[in-house]
Amino acid sequence: MSLILEEQESEWYPAQPRGGVYDLVSAATSGTDTAARLRAVAALGTSDDPRAVRPLMDLLGDADPEIRLSATIALGQLKSGRPVEDLIGRLRDRDERMVTREQAADALSVIRSTGALLGLREFTADEYEDPALRSYTENLLKGISPL
Repeated sequence: MSLILEEQESEWYPAQPRGGVYDLVSAATSGTDTAARLRAVAALGTSDDPRAVRPLMDLLGDADPEIRLSATIALGQLKSGRPVEDLIGRLRDRDERMVTREQAADALSVIRSTGALLGLREFTADEYEDPALRSYTENLLKGISPL
């Protein structure tokens, strides 16, 4: 059993805790301590458990920008095709922090589904989007072999 190498108040989050993914979901979605929520979201991302996808998708709309960023990264780690539309929404959200938008592009490039790649290509073609982010996304696409 592997451990997430962060400790706070002697509390460790094993990759597969006794209560399973549901304890992590509970900690990520209903906790009040941001640091504990971030650890739980990170653990969900490394869980390889498809049950983590829906709660992480829901966290893309969290009020806390750090939780949104962590959920975006976690979804990229899970490589599920289910959150593609939500990740495209995060990428296109001009009110979102740039780092989260970049991580959404990264996640989509790792997922590599047809929908993910199409979303990235459409984003790079949108002349109204941020030029630096478009360039970043174009570079991601260059590293992906065609379908």
